[in-house]
Amino acid sequence: MAIMMTSEAKVLITGAAGMVGSHLIDFLRIQEPTWDLHLLLRWQESLDNLEHILADVENPSVGLTIHYGDLRDLISLEHICETISFDYVFHLAAQSFPKTSFSNPIETYDCNIQGTENLLYAIHKHSPSAKVHVCSSSEVYGQVSKEEFPISESCRFHPASPYAISKVGTDLIGQHYAQAYDLETRVTRMFTHTGPRRGDVFAESTFAKQIAMIEAGVKAPIVKVGNLDSLRTWADVRDAVRAYHLLLTHDGIMRGDVFNIGGATVKTIGEMLEHLLSLSKVSGIRVEQDETRLRPIDADLQVPDTSKFSRISGWEPEIPFEKTMEDLLDYWRERVRNRQFLSR
Repeated sequence: MAIMMTSEAKVLITGAAGMVGSHLIDFLRIQEPTWDLHLLLRWQESLDNLEHILADVENPSVGLTIHYGDLRDLISLEHICETISFDYVFHLAAQSFPKTSFSNPIETYDCNIQGTENLLYAIHKHSPSAKVHVCSSSEVYGQVSKEEFPISESCRFHPASPYAISKVGTDLIGQHYAQAYDLETRVTRMFTHTGPRRGDVFAESTFAKQIAMIEAGVKAPIVKVGNLDSLRTWADVRDAVRAYHLLLTHDGIMRGDVFNIGGATVKTIGEMLEHLLSLSKVSGIRVEQDETRLRPIDADLQVPDTSKFSRISGWEPEIPFEKTMEDLLDYWRERVRNRQFLSR
């Protein structure tokens, strides 16, 4: 497996305060300690996921800098990019909640499509030799027939939400900049990935949060759910960021290429919930469907063929599903213990 020499490098991470962004920062600080990391945040964004590194931001010798800007504001992106010549860009920022996109489609399109165009324009103009990870999503495939299983990169797009439509745009813009402008983009279509710091708008995280609240006695022993029949392949966020690092540092990956990445465990949402309930310290928890948690249409069969990326990079998921779920539940137990939650 050929890995490029990565010594000192200037790196931009959009969406740095999210679950994936914060775990990527943790990984890179260990794997690439000489890299100079630049974190793009919106001024009003929660810093909860970055709390453990904020003291280092004040230390100029550490190589960790926060920049405030917005994907929808081209001027703010150009201001950052014209002063720093980036070697690597991990574009993770997005309006990433499929259900929310049904009530806020314009904001979703603006952030994910126009925002990606703005970022790649600024990178092409000011850091044209940068290697850029454009984070698309498995949601672009939408409702797939069983005959198309497992889903390969050649599978047709059939997006089932405004979020998924916006990620089709993100995906195609990433490929377009490689083809039209020779920008060194690589696109990932990551399937379900989770772990500590996962937002509570996602099924597994809201289930873990509700179970933690029940255990703490601050919620009745009822877990509210949406669609439990959707089939998912589950990966750990810490495996995902390891894949993203390989995506930009492995010399066998070509400009403009597209990769499915995902885990090895296949379970329905309901089976995942059963596993979380089995980890609970409280017995007799009831499950009730909440109509407000249902999407108008769902991407219900999400099982990927990840052989292309594994063959080229050597990457394979390492963290078991059971470990991921245990760590997610423990994350919410700690937050509930410290009263760091909002009732939902």
